Amino acid sequence: MEFGQLRFLAVLLVALPVCTVGAPTAAPKVGIALYYESLCGGCRDFIMSQFYPTFLKVGEIMNVTLVPYGNAQETRQGNEWRFTCQHGEAECIGNLIETCAISILQNTTVYFPFIHCLETNLAESDPLSAAERCANQQGIDFAPIEKCQTGPQGNALEHQMALKTNALIPRHNYVPWVTMNGKHTNEIQDKATYNLLGLVCDTYQGTKPSACQEHGRVNSRCYRIKKA
Repeated sequence: MEFGQLRFLAVLLVALPVCTVGAPTAAPKVGIALYYESLCGGCRDFIMSQFYPTFLKVGEIMNVTLVPYGNAQETRQGNEWRFTCQHGEAECIGNLIETCAISILQNTTVYFPFIHCLETNLAESDPLSAAERCANQQGIDFAPIEKCQTGPQGNALEHQMALKTNALIPRHNYVPWVTMNGKHTNEIQDKATYNLLGLVCDTYQGTKPSACQEHGRVNSRCYRIKKA
């Protein structure tokens, strides 16, 4: 082969698109969003029995979203929002604490264990006491969260949770309400309720973690009360 031909081949190889030797694209994570309220027994059961255990087992293939608002209602009064919660004022406080924790702690691996601890203890303790105890156990500075939930920051953040909840299509009529990759169907809800681990593992298109061989069950809901 002549020198001119070799030179032409060398130029052609250099000009080849980089994508011909690029690494394969990783499979997208499964997005699971939970719309809930802090004192709903069914929501606590779902978090304790399905959502958090699944996150611990296969969190590396999940994108987790928590929206603590549920069946609450909001009204504008002056420069702030007033919230009315299905299970009373304590639930509104619990929702605000969890909303503030999500915003302040930011990392799912930090705020989800805190919220799990809080939900585990709410049946036997008021939200503030339970939250402070959980924060101490997990080495979290509770002062910014407490300040947030009593002030304008928490009020604005909870309003955002209300907007997210009210924007659901279809509209929720009970909690816990689960969406997967932004979508809610009866099939998704039922599979998530009884075997969230199986749903996540079956949906994920990449190499599945070994924990995908397990499963769990829970079956409780708090229905939304419709206005006359």
